Amino acid sequence: MSTTDPRVLDDIVKAYDVRGTVPDQMNPAVAYALGVAFARFTAATRVLVGRDMRPSGVELVEEFSRGVMEHGVDVVDLGLASTDLVYYAAGTMDSPAAMFTASHNPAQYNGVKFCLSGARPVGQGSGLDDIRSIAASVLAGQGPAAAHTPGSSSCRNLLEAFADHVVSFVDRTAIRPLRVVADTANGMG
Repeated sequence: MSTTDPRVLDDIVKAYDVRGTVPDQMNPAVAYALGVAFARFTAATRVLVGRDMRPSGVELVEEFSRGVMEHGVDVVDLGLASTDLVYYAAGTMDSPAAMFTASHNPAQYNGVKFCLSGARPVGQGSGLDDIRSIAASVLAGQGPAAAHTPGSSSCRNLLEAFADHVVSFVDRTAIRPLRVVADTANGMG
C-alpha cells in the first residue's frame, strides 16, 4: 500500500483520533489530506494547531496547515503545546483545533486529536467519519478544489495565559509554604 493510498485511513482513524506509525501510515500526504478535510468539515475561518515534542510533528503540522490554508482558512500555530493547552485555546479563542500527538505511544508514532470551537471533541459519530471521508477523497486525487484566496498563518504563544488559568484553580495562599515540582517526563504541559 502506498503512503498516499486512502486505505491507510482504515488503519489509523480510531474512535477519537488519528494515530499511526511515521512515515508508513502517518506522513505529509496524510497530514495534508487531514488538513483539507478538517478545513472543509469545520467550515471555520480559523483553525488552531499545536504539536508535542515528536520530531515528525514539525513536518506534519506544516503539511496539515498547508491543506487548511489552501482551502481558505487561517491557521494559528500554537507551537509546542500540551493537549490541554490546545483545548484551552479552542475554548478561549472559540476556534476548532488540531493537536499533533500520539499520546503515550512510542516515538515512531504520531497522530492528531481534533476538537471544535469551545473545545468540543471530535470522534466517530461527531465528525471524525466525515473528516476521514474527505481525507480519503483527497488522497485519491478527488478532493475539493482549493479556495481562490488562501488562508494566512500566524503564531501565538498561550503558555503564560494557560499557566495562569491552571493556577486559578488553586488558592496558593492556602497551601503555603508547600512547594510543588512536577516532572512531566516527555510531556508538554
